[in-house]
Amino acid sequence: MSYILLVVGFALLIKGADWFVEGASSIAALLRISPMLIGLTIVAFGTSSPEATVSILAAMKGNADVALGNIVGSNILNTTLAIGLTAFLMPMKVESTTIRKEIPFTVLASVALLVLISDAALQGAEAGNSWITRGDGIILLLFFAIFLYYIIEAALNNREQPSEDYAAAGAKGWGRNILFTLLGLAGIIIGGELVVRSSTQIALALGMSETLVGLTIVAIGTSLPEIVTSVTAALKKRGDIALGNIVGSNIFNLLFVLGTASVVAPLGVDPKIASDMLIMIGLMVVLFIFSRTRYTIARSEGIILAVSYLVYLVYIIIRN
Repeated sequence: MSYILLVVGFALLIKGADWFVEGASSIAALLRISPMLIGLTIVAFGTSSPEATVSILAAMKGNADVALGNIVGSNILNTTLAIGLTAFLMPMKVESTTIRKEIPFTVLASVALLVLISDAALQGAEAGNSWITRGDGIILLLFFAIFLYYIIEAALNNREQPSEDYAAAGAKGWGRNILFTLLGLAGIIIGGELVVRSSTQIALALGMSETLVGLTIVAIGTSLPEIVTSVTAALKKRGDIALGNIVGSNIFNLLFVLGTASVVAPLGVDPKIASDMLIMIGLMVVLFIFSRTRYTIARSEGIILAVSYLVYLVYIIIRN
């Protein structure tokens, strides 16, 4: 029964995120926000909703390893497999502002999180005593507020002229767009509850650690919206939305999701997650380097990123 609930939960997460993104993106089009900003905000928030729901619910249930492992695993998957598959199908052009600000900001947020989870080690305490406290959560949310302020200011200063997307969104009407957004959010919340409950039961039955479940099963399931959305955007030759979605999702995950989850309930940190954090930071630096090569993430670089995730997956399975 747990496996059935897990599948149903993932289905609700994916379909809910799809409706949420469709409705929210139409609303953003009506507001005349640029595609990159739509990717960094509305689409990123929508595709990050599964991670947010799963991690916050896991924190409330005391499953800290699932909450933290889900975020780190999702960000690694986004940076490697999601961008890798998207770039393989359609090389992704990188706007200069994304290189100069958003990607480095993601690396900075990752380093800040690593420092917060290493507080016990930095103070000479025994391994295993680290926590992401409510105070740490507030710090992460303050970082997120700074990012949000930057995005809102950029949106207000870069309003676009009405386009075909604006006309299509207007034809659907505000009411239908809002309805799709709310229905999608409901599917995400219900699906998240089912995923947390069933994945924890499966982990105990198979003798797997909750950290491994969070880094693999849950992370892959909750990252499917990012993968599907980015691949679809790339096939429609909207690489700006695809890359903005992934970079924005990583920022949302690190700052908003973990910040909110740790404010709800302090998260105990499994010492093993530190190595995953270092891998995540290293992969983001690699992404930054790739994005600097002719301002394009080429097919060959996409293959390297996708293969990197497969190597990482083998590593964590053997490790656990």
